[in-house]
Amino acid sequence: MSVVPESVVPGSFVSGTEARRIETPNGVMTTLASPTQGRAGQAVWRVDAKPGMVGPVHAFDTELVWTWLSGAAVVRLGGERYEVGPGDTMVLPADVSRQMYADPEHGFVSVVVASAGARVYNPGGVSDPDACALAPKATERLVPLWAR
Repeated sequence: MSVVPESVVPGSFVSGTEARRIETPNGVMTTLASPTQGRAGQAVWRVDAKPGMVGPVHAFDTELVWTWLSGAAVVRLGGERYEVGPGDTMVLPADVSRQMYADPEHGFVSVVVASAGARVYNPGGVSDPDACALAPKATERLVPLWAR
C-alpha cells in the first residue's frame, strides 16, 4: 500500500457503471472521463459505431486523437482517404473536415481523446438535413454531450 502525501492532490475515479452513454443513430458514445465526469482536463470517450454507419461531415476546433480497438473504418480527412483497423491511431487536426464510414459487417470500436471544451461544427456552416438532434445546426459550434 502506498500513501499519498497530503500536499499531493489525488486523482479521481470513474466507475464503468457510472460512465455516461449517449446513443445516436450512428452508434453509442460512452464518456470515460471529461471535465464533468472525473474532473479531467481532457475528454475521453469510446465510440461503438454501428455496422455500415456513415457519419456526418464535420470538424472540431481542436485536435482529436482516435485509436481503433476493433472493427474497421474508412476516414476521409480533408482530401485524403485512410483505411483504419485495430491498433491504428489517427491524429485529426483542428478545423479539418472529416467523415467516417464504419465497416459494413463489424462497425468499429475506438477511443477518442480531445481537449476539454472541444467544439464540433459544420464546415462551411451547412447542416445535413438528415443530421440527428444532437448535431450542430448551421454555423453553431457546440461541445458534444459525450465530451462535456
